[in-house]
Amino acid sequence: MNFTALFLSRLQFAFTISFHIIFPSFSIGIAAWLAVLEGRYLWTRQSVYRRLFEFWIKIFGIAFGMGVVSGVVMAFQFGTNWSRLAASAGPIQGPLLAYESFTAFALEASFFGILIFGRARVSPSLYFFSTLMVALGTTFSAFWIMVNNSWMQSPVGYALRDGLYVPVDWSAIIFSPVVWVRFPHTLLAAYLTGAVSVAATGAWYRLRGHFAEEAAVMLRMGLVLGAILLPAQILFGHLNGDYVHEKQPAKFAAIEARWEDEQPAAEVIIALPDQEHERNRFELKVPVLGSLVATGTPNSKEVGLKSFPRSDRPPVGVPFFAFRIMTGCGLVMLAVSWLGSFLIFRHRLTNRLFLRLIFLSFPLPFIATLTGWFTAEVGRQPWTIYGVLRTTDAVTPHLAADAALSSLAFFTVLYATIFGFGALFIYRRLRAGPTLPGSIPSGNPMRPLALGGAVTESTVEPAR
Repeated sequence: MNFTALFLSRLQFAFTISFHIIFPSFSIGIAAWLAVLEGRYLWTRQSVYRRLFEFWIKIFGIAFGMGVVSGVVMAFQFGTNWSRLAASAGPIQGPLLAYESFTAFALEASFFGILIFGRARVSPSLYFFSTLMVALGTTFSAFWIMVNNSWMQSPVGYALRDGLYVPVDWSAIIFSPVVWVRFPHTLLAAYLTGAVSVAATGAWYRLRGHFAEEAAVMLRMGLVLGAILLPAQILFGHLNGDYVHEKQPAKFAAIEARWEDEQPAAEVIIALPDQEHERNRFELKVPVLGSLVATGTPNSKEVGLKSFPRSDRPPVGVPFFAFRIMTGCGLVMLAVSWLGSFLIFRHRLTNRLFLRLIFLSFPLPFIATLTGWFTAEVGRQPWTIYGVLRTTDAVTPHLAADAALSSLAFFTVLYATIFGFGALFIYRRLRAGPTLPGSIPSGNPMRPLALGGAVTESTVEPAR
């Protein structure tokens, strides 16, 4: 394989964004969970919600910090590896990223300090308001990122002037119909990540016989929230498919591994796409189902990849398999959350095998988020801005392959170190479990990393 600067730059961006997206998808969901916990505590005055809040705020703080550190690299790469993209699309992407900083980072940073250090210094209502503002800030961050990315997926509201993509209608860019199916889909994915992580933690404590009251709350709230959100997520996933079908037909054909035009179209369930010979090996497909999935009608004509020049086709294998992995993860989470919710309401969630299944489901929303992102981004190729700017024309000119390789190696080591320490801190907090309000340390603003502090015997509740 020829490791060109273009290939290495794409690999670096794929690696860094895949690593980074894990933390926002988790922290957005946990920020909303914290707001719910604080609201429940103020409403009921039940100490279990306070204990859970103080427990999850520590984990949120670690994940939030890791997300910020890993996200800084994203902006650097636009200048170092993708300067043509930055120069040509800067009039649109620059303001969108600035809006994220003004409305998201400023909001989160302002009120996050209150969450960590301000409970004893502000009124309960202001503290609760701070939890809402942090949750809103994380939501704003996701919104502006999705506006930016959705414009790259379906560019609207711009004019090409002297080689620059200049905004002529900000309302078309911000309120694009594509944004308003992709943003809810992303936000729901983050909420589901939080819900499944919470439920899995509750199942882990239940299996170990620790923190019985807290485990019951986490299982109940996590599973029920997942059971409610997953049907909505499936709906918005279908709406995303509609936009891809309409605006990115080559991507849609790649996701379906459909090579020939078909009417009615079959649905390929599983296969081994052979891009070189333009066919599928070991194919299993269902007649007519492809038309029903695409348009809701049994006789629609669906376009195949051979209808597009080879130079305009995306890679087939990644979007084909990634989409099916994402869908499979969603269906497993749906089954687990619905059955778990049923057992909770029947007061019968005691089977250790099923509790172990809930615990083992914690990677599923992360896998679904990553594979969904792979489907969207790899399926967009060979375009950086779909139908407008090719990826080959977006990379920094005269970028040397050895320079791109050096930065890739550096970021690999850096991110592995960040992830290692972050995972260790989070594991230590999970092992410590929820603490009693009286034993919660007040925190030292000179040592913010104390949020993931050492586990001592006083912070671990004995098995019940």
